[in-house]
Amino acid sequence: MNSLHNVLAITSGEPAGIGPDLCIQLAQENRFSPYVIFADVGLLQQRAKQLKLELHIQDYQPGREITQKAGQLCVFHIPMQAECTPGQLNPANAQYVLTLLKTAANKCAQGQFSALVTAPVQKSVINDAGIAFSGHTEYFAELCGVDKVVMMLAHPRLRVALVTTHLPLRKVADAITKAELSRTIEILHTSLQQQFGIPQPRILVAGLNPHAGEGGHLGDEEIKVISPVIDSLNKKGLNLLGPLPADTLFTQQYLDSADAALAMYHDQGLPVLKYGGFGEAVNITLGLPFIRTSVDHGTALDLAGTGKASHSSLKAAITYANDMLAPRSRSPQP
Repeated sequence: MNSLHNVLAITSGEPAGIGPDLCIQLAQENRFSPYVIFADVGLLQQRAKQLKLELHIQDYQPGREITQKAGQLCVFHIPMQAECTPGQLNPANAQYVLTLLKTAANKCAQGQFSALVTAPVQKSVINDAGIAFSGHTEYFAELCGVDKVVMMLAHPRLRVALVTTHLPLRKVADAITKAELSRTIEILHTSLQQQFGIPQPRILVAGLNPHAGEGGHLGDEEIKVISPVIDSLNKKGLNLLGPLPADTLFTQQYLDSADAALAMYHDQGLPVLKYGGFGEAVNITLGLPFIRTSVDHGTALDLAGTGKASHSSLKAAITYANDMLAPRSRSPQP
C-alpha cells in the first residue's frame, strides 16, 4: 500500500502543450516513486493515441494502492471545458488549467500528497481569458496566503534564486527594498538548510547594476540597499558574499565554494543556469507550506502531439521533490 506521505501530485499543465505528452512518456517507465497525475482522462487517452504509446488509466481513489507499472497512470480526473487540439491554445480551457493547480495545491496543503510537481502552463492564454496570472510561483503564494516565496532554479552544478521574478525590467529597482531582499535571503538560507541538508549555506549575492554599481557611479542600489542587508544578515550568522558583479559571479572562482547564487531579477541569473543545464534543471518554489518543483521549460506548442518532446526535466523535478522530502546535502558539482 502506498503511503500518502510519499505520493507526489503532478499537474499536467496547458492541455495544448507538451505537459500531457510528458506525463504519458513518464508512464512508459517502471518507477519506484508513486505519483498521481491531475488531468482530464480523455485528454490523456487521446494524446497517447496520437503518440502511439500504451496507456492504461487507473482512477485515483484516496487510500487505494497506486499502480506503478510501465504503461499505467493513476489519474485524478478534472474535466476540460472545451476540446483540445495539440498546439492550438484555447482560452476556454484557462479555468481548467487553474483548477488543476488549485486542486493539487490544496490537496498538498491538506497533507493528502507529499509534494507538488508541475508541468508547464501558458500564461498568455490564461490572461487572454480575462484572468490575471503571472506564473505558478505567484499563484501558489496567493492561494496559500503566503506573503513571500522565492523562485529558485537548480541543476546538479548550480542553484540560482531570484529576488524578483516575472516583473518588467523598469520596475525591478523599485521592487528591491531592504525588507524584500532580507526576507528573500532568509527564506533561501532556511530552505537550503531544511530541504537540501546544508548546515551553513554559502550564498553569492549579485549586484543590480553593471559592475555592482561601480562604487555608485552606475547606480546606488548596492550602496543603499544590497550591501547593508548583506552586512546585517552576516552579523546574524549567515554566510553571504556580495554584492558581486553578475558578469563575474557566475565563474568557477566563486561558484566552486558556493551553495547558491542570488540574482536580482529573472534574466540576470536564469540564462546562465539554463545554458549550463537546460533539460535537467528544475524550478523550485521556496517558502510554500509544501514542496513544489517544476520543469525548466515552457509549453513547446510546436512539439505537442509529435513525440519529440523530452521528459527529462519532469523526471528531474520528481527526483528533486523526493530528495527534498528526505533532505541530504546536494551541493552542486563544478
